[in-house]
Amino acid sequence: MKRIAIIGGGIAGLSAAFYLEKARRAGADLQWALFEKSDRLGGVIRTERHDGFVIEAGPDSFLSIKPDAARLCQELGLGNQLISSNDASRKTYILVKGQLVQIPHGLEFMVPTRIWPMATTPLFSFSTKLRMAAELFSAARKDSGDESVGDFVRRHFGQEMVDRVAEPLLAGVYGGNAERLSIRAVLPRFAEMERQHGSLVRATLRAKAQVRSKAPAGSKPQPLFTSLKNGMQQMVGALVAALPQASIRMRQQNVSLRPVNDDWQIESAGSSERFQEVLLAVPAPAAAGLLRQFHPGLIEGLTRIEYTSTAAVALAYDQAELPPGHGFLVPRSEGRKMMACTFVHKKFSHRAPGDKKLLRCFFSSSRMPDLLTHSDEALQQFARDELKDILGLNAGPTFARTFRWDRAMAQYETGHLERVAEMDKIIAAMPGFHIIGNSFHGIGVPDCIKSARLAVEQVTSGVSQPAAV
Repeated sequence: MKRIAIIGGGIAGLSAAFYLEKARRAGADLQWALFEKSDRLGGVIRTERHDGFVIEAGPDSFLSIKPDAARLCQELGLGNQLISSNDASRKTYILVKGQLVQIPHGLEFMVPTRIWPMATTPLFSFSTKLRMAAELFSAARKDSGDESVGDFVRRHFGQEMVDRVAEPLLAGVYGGNAERLSIRAVLPRFAEMERQHGSLVRATLRAKAQVRSKAPAGSKPQPLFTSLKNGMQQMVGALVAALPQASIRMRQQNVSLRPVNDDWQIESAGSSERFQEVLLAVPAPAAAGLLRQFHPGLIEGLTRIEYTSTAAVALAYDQAELPPGHGFLVPRSEGRKMMACTFVHKKFSHRAPGDKKLLRCFFSSSRMPDLLTHSDEALQQFARDELKDILGLNAGPTFARTFRWDRAMAQYETGHLERVAEMDKIIAAMPGFHIIGNSFHGIGVPDCIKSARLAVEQVTSGVSQPAAV
């Protein structure tokens, strides 16, 4: 019998446990155990309910285009609980010189695809609009290595596009800095577009035409985001319910890991156990700590993956005058503490009762290095002060909640893929060892689930199965 240890009970670790348990119940000769240091499962996924509001402490949804999260929900029997973002009402604003300016129709992340909205938008200066027009004639570029998102966007569209679009959009996802994030790791599709076509505008228009030609007549476009009716914790709850509780070890504060011949020995809570496979489902800094007794090359690679800390402040209102749409982004150049604000009650249904409003404001250590030193009340006051300046929102919230996450967001900085490739070589030479989660190949919920699924497929490929009848 093969024994498998999962260290970490976030979405990656829970997904790995689910797929291992599914294989075990199908007859695979294996046994697994999950070690979690805290008293709760789910990692940064946490949902609270208060006075009819559904409040997310961590991610509020996942990208619909990445299938692993929705597929797992279907397997868990949550298919009828999946809800789509209200894209028909989606408008997003950028704060420019203290004023909210709507992102124009046809701007797909940073690529303009419609002429008139680009020509008339006040978001860009005339010189940037000329750069957009000229970009259409860019020649294909040979792969010359990695570069930052900032450098990449600047070459195509100029500094204004970096400051007003790329930087705030990426800050909203990664909580980081476009001048340091890797284009190949963070936006591989755009890097490939440039390699093949040169012009991102040409490549995007061609891709859109192909999608339209293949879409069935009358079909609706895929929603941008997907969530669950009662919050993202529904997924965590369903995963936990699907697992045998005897295999889950909570409050494992001092786990240690070391190789013993071809096995792995895990010591925790005064006990010592041998496993043939280990799935490490913790952030890179924690993984480096667990590996401190061996392989300095892997430890060095893991410690070079930077993480930012984040905080979210949820504010509920009986009445609030807000612009139409789903929220706004705040560029670094505006000198604000807040990075973004989501109008949660507009983005998704089932989030606020009646006509009440729910806002969620985001802060990151990439802009506020002392973020985690501030009290919950101080962060709430920062949010209220900036909402007053930006939206003219003078009303006091009926309640407020602050959530903070220490070193939660992996930063895929320039050279990330090369460093991961080196670590993958090291890991390949370590029998029965796997790293899953958000350290290497994507920080979103579907990315973490996919990493778990692929690792379990590798683990179970050599496990004996029941004989065919």
